[in-house]
Order: sequence, then C-alpha cells, then structure tokens
Amino acid sequence: MSLYEASFRVKHECPYREISERYPDLTIREWYLDDCQVIEITAPGSPTDDLLDEIDRLGTVLHESVDNAGLHVVTQSCLCSLEDSIIERFEAHNCLYQPPTIHRQGWEHYSVIAFDESDIRELLHELEADRDIEVLSKTAITAQRVPHSMLAPVDQLFEDVTERQMAALRLALESGYYEQPRKTSLRELADQTAVARSTYEEHLRKAENKILTSAGQFLRLVTATSTADPLEVEKTRQAEQAAD
Repeated sequence: MSLYEASFRVKHECPYREISERYPDLTIREWYLDDCQVIEITAPGSPTDDLLDEIDRLGTVLHESVDNAGLHVVTQSCLCSLEDSIIERFEAHNCLYQPPTIHRQGWEHYSVIAFDESDIRELLHELEADRDIEVLSKTAITAQRVPHSMLAPVDQLFEDVTERQMAALRLALESGYYEQPRKTSLRELADQTAVARSTYEEHLRKAENKILTSAGQFLRLVTATSTADPLEVEKTRQAEQAAD
C-alpha cells in the first residue's frame, strides 16, 4: 500500500515562530500533549538576557543549561486553543501529523502523512488561502516506511505506571543510575527518599518492567523486517539443536 508524505513550512502569527525570526540561530521544537505544550529550545553559543527573558515568558521552565554546546531549554505551557488551528486542519483532511513542529528562522516546519494524495493536495490548497506556505517535499512512501514513532504514543509506553514508580524511575535516571559506569547505587537513591531501600527498589523494578513490556511490541515492529543477528542468537540455537 502506498501512502503520501509532505513536508512544508508556513508563516503566520505565532509567538514561537516570531521568536525564531528575531533569533535566527534558534531552533524551537514543539510537542502537543493532552493539556499542555512542551517546547525544546536550542541555540549555539551563550544567549542574551533579552532572549532568556522571552523564554521565561513562554511558560514554566523545566530545564535550562548553557555549556560548550550552547543553550538548551525545555519549557511547558498551557495548551493554546486549537480552534481553527493548523493541527485541526490536518485532521479535517485525513492527514497524520508527525511531531514535533519545528520553528526556525521565522518559519514553522510541518510533516504529514496521508492515505490519499488528494488529501494532501486539498490540505495545501486550503493553507495557501490564509498564510505563506512553501512545500519542501511531497512523495509517495510505502507503509513499511511509516515512522514507528507514529505507532508508539508516549502515553501508551507509560500506561499503568504509578506515580511513585514514575518518581523512582526519574530519580534513578537523573542521578546517573543508568550511566556506565553507574554514578549512584540503589541505597544512595533510597536515602534521598522517605521510603526504605527495598520499597524504593520495588517501585523502580516495577516501573522498568512495565515500560519495557509496553515498548516490547514496538521493538518487535522495528525489527520485524530485519535479518541481522548481531548476537548470533539463531546460530547458537541451531548449534544446540544439532547437539541434541
């Protein structure tokens, strides 16, 4: 089955696009969640005070760092009304939106997939009526090339993970527990909490198990058409069967 993918950029009134126009070295990536927007902002070099003030006004800053790699900020803001939004127009024309939206040098960049070429053609025609738009690419693709991220919504990966399990996992991740070599131990992690070591470990292991189980189906999708066997699992199985 063939599908159709289009990438295009548009200009219209939007605070993120306007900031990217004022600061051309800036890249802004925008994700929509159920009740908020998550914005990732990156730029080479050190930011000016004016830029930092503008970023502070966008929403709640969740992370901010400036180092040799430049500026990296993650913010969260309330979800603006989607009434007559470009995302609603994608849905109206049966087009699948591929996040994130990327704002760069005064343009908003989008990518969509449709099951019929006419849907994309009608969408682009409608957008041209009330905003500047440039089509960057439009091509037919096979179903096997549909990005796997479209099949793996984040909410589903964290389904059934409790608030305490999520907190235990985040603490471990941010403390370097999963780095090589590890920067902390289970005991040191538990000492930062109000629960016993055994209780903390139980929360952490259950979170790991639930997330890996949820991710398993997508892992199988990603590797379904691969014939590679880098760990030589099949070769080992055949050798064991021959020995039997």
